Amino acid sequence: MFRRPGASAILATALVAAAAALVPTASTAAPAATAPGFVTGADLPQQSGNPWSTGKVVKGLPETVPFCLTGALPAAGSWHRDFVTELDTRAGQISVRTSSDAAAARLVTALERKAAACAADWLRTNPGGTASWQDHGTLPVEEGAHVYGTHVSVPDSEPSVHLYGIGRDGTTVTVVDWSRMGHLTDAPVAAFKKTTTKAVNRLVP
Repeated sequence: MFRRPGASAILATALVAAAAALVPTASTAAPAATAPGFVTGADLPQQSGNPWSTGKVVKGLPETVPFCLTGALPAAGSWHRDFVTELDTRAGQISVRTSSDAAAARLVTALERKAAACAADWLRTNPGGTASWQDHGTLPVEEGAHVYGTHVSVPDSEPSVHLYGIGRDGTTVTVVDWSRMGHLTDAPVAAFKKTTTKAVNRLVP
């Protein structure tokens, strides 16, 4: 009998892809002069005894885009960086240089809609599962940022929780995502808001 992949399988696949992305290649490394500024592992929510491994800033979208934002991020003008720990936590940042302030604002609006609708969209394609979301509010940084949380789970599988920070500085948009096994109450929201604020502040090196 065919079984849909559970939340743990989704997160496990993301962890494998993120770990692979930590090994850079000469052909994909983004020129430092043109890439936006990025956060580092030290800027992410910390877990005692479980440090972050920080990947290189790489041109283009990651192999696995955060599942809530599939199809919403353009490859043109994009860079990304992946982060992993030795346990079940991963994170990433994707930044996109757009053609204008108006284009950046439209992209932010599209990303926020995808994040807010993620739980409902996931349930439509995963009957029998459970999902919930929470709007963690806006942040007063540059042209603004917004933080969302999503929780998904299927029977006989570990639940997963995801945080998304979406913001922009002028024509550059960034998305920071964080995920691990657990529920919305397990997410380090306060620390992640600080991460999101730093990510937006660093977009213009």
